[in-house]
Amino acid sequence: MPSNLVVRVKTSSPEIQEGLAAIAAELDLPGGFPAEVTAAAERAAAEVVLPDLDRTDLPFLTIDPEGSMDLDQALHLARDGAGFVVHYAIADVAAFVRPGDPVDVEANERGETLYGAGTRIPLHPPVLSENAASLLPDQVRPALLWTIRLDAEGTTTDVRVERARVRSTARWSYVDAQRALDDGAAGPGIEILELLREIGRLRERQEVARGGISLPLPEQEVDETDGGLRLVFREQLPVELWNAQISLLTGMAAASLMVGARVGMLRTLPPADPRDVARLRRVAKGLRISWPPDLDYPEFVRSLDPEVSRHQAMVVACTRLLRGSGYAAFDGELPEQTRHSAIAAEYAHVTAPLRRLGDRYAGEVCLAICAGTPVPEWVVAALPGLPKILQDSARRAGSYERAVLDLIEAAVLADRVGKEFDGVITSVRDDERATGVVVLADVGVEAPVASAPAPEGRPLPLGDELTVTLVTADLATRKVAFTLP
Repeated sequence: MPSNLVVRVKTSSPEIQEGLAAIAAELDLPGGFPAEVTAAAERAAAEVVLPDLDRTDLPFLTIDPEGSMDLDQALHLARDGAGFVVHYAIADVAAFVRPGDPVDVEANERGETLYGAGTRIPLHPPVLSENAASLLPDQVRPALLWTIRLDAEGTTTDVRVERARVRSTARWSYVDAQRALDDGAAGPGIEILELLREIGRLRERQEVARGGISLPLPEQEVDETDGGLRLVFREQLPVELWNAQISLLTGMAAASLMVGARVGMLRTLPPADPRDVARLRRVAKGLRISWPPDLDYPEFVRSLDPEVSRHQAMVVACTRLLRGSGYAAFDGELPEQTRHSAIAAEYAHVTAPLRRLGDRYAGEVCLAICAGTPVPEWVVAALPGLPKILQDSARRAGSYERAVLDLIEAAVLADRVGKEFDGVITSVRDDERATGVVVLADVGVEAPVASAPAPEGRPLPLGDELTVTLVTADLATRKVAFTLP
């Protein structure tokens, strides 16, 4: 499963806040919600009708980044003979949002929640996304309840989804959950965390067996220390990866339902172009990383150690094979491309409806399939246009994330122009070997580099650890650049 680079910021620097405002203006990002949208959301929160099916007997828990309020998923795990039963509650946004109402229209304009430097531009008004529809602890909430049975090896044997009222009884951060598992702590929810570890590892083995790929991309966090800023790379905790496996399991189950019924929307990624794989093999050679001819791409990725600088550079290079992802909506004839090549299976987004528009529609399709009823007309009518809406919003999110990262990197280095840094050349342009990208692990920055004077400079030594000089760090233009003397 592909991983995304995430930037988390722990600073209120005025320069960064001004830069964020400039980015929002440049990209014409949505601001606060119009009054009629907020009013409609408040009415929906006050008038919600809970489902008849009551599963508040299940002690669900949530696991999210510290401080999260938009809680899409709550989890309950149990043994089922030699196997397991996964209960996965997903926030029921359709219980609050009606087709064509102001909240729905606004959500279709936004497409997804946008994440910046410590800020969010939400898909839905906070009265829903952070309150009435969020699976907050000790609150009875409407949910789409997935029940997925697994055998002793973690293979899916049965799946269904239905509307139910649920209640989360414990709220964990990733850090606290990992610490509890590492320390062997006792207490409410620990049994579920232990089963999450067991099932997560089984599903990771399933991923290997089917040829799936999870790139171990780190998150980047901005810390404020001694009056300055510093970007640091943070590796994902094991519990985050195990939790992601439950979401992945559910998305694969949803895709199987939709493909079988020949209606729905899939998340797709075409197979890698052999020429791109061949190019990656040349990068590996340049980085002095062994890639035997008989070792396929997924196994090669799993052989990489992200704590080794050359391997970290290789991981970043491997993201090139994840480009080209999209959405395929269908009603009747299946699309030509149904698989997600990185997951090595058919896959659908259904587990984050508070933050992604398409998940609400895909969830409704799966509900209808399991109930043996027609897919709601409002969903069928929307399917043809959804892929474009979601692709457009994904492009906007990507532009926003890149601009925020550029801003943060410029802020981190703004007072260090002329200074030298140790780094690793992670990529070199095919058409201009004197220019490329350098990663500075000590300050968590990845930026352009050229051997001076470019473009006549000597070819950059791919994979080498060397010293570079910072020549540009401009907050106004969000540009950072280094030279190799």
